[in-house]
Amino acid sequence: MGPKKIAVVPNFHKRILFGDKAHFWLNGYVNKQNCRIWSEANLQVYVETPLHPEKLNVWCALWAGGIIGPYFFKNDEGHNVTVNGDRYRAMITNFFIPELNNHDVQELWFQQDGATCHTARATIDLLKDTLVTA
Repeated sequence: MGPKKIAVVPNFHKRILFGDKAHFWLNGYVNKQNCRIWSEANLQVYVETPLHPEKLNVWCALWAGGIIGPYFFKNDEGHNVTVNGDRYRAMITNFFIPELNNHDVQELWFQQDGATCHTARATIDLLKDTLVTA
């Protein structure tokens, strides 16, 4: 899709919905690859962290119509869990689609990254079955 498509669809930029997930360490750890700290002081600090600290996985979607979410990935007992294909598809089915149906959406382009749970054949089929109306 290029500039010609944008010219054909009025307000195309308002029809793109970006969905993404992030995980947050509950022990306060910050992934330095994703967060840069600028300071005049050299803050070389040694912090001991557990090998597998507990994380909270959160998903939300942003578009011109607002924010859908956040959605917190938890198991049936309420414990934080990692995101896999089955859990992602359950979120799409039980949370995202019902939330999306609460908005007056005529035409929408759903954009997500290339994470394995997003690109699994079962996920793509689910999205096609529930979102594609053409």
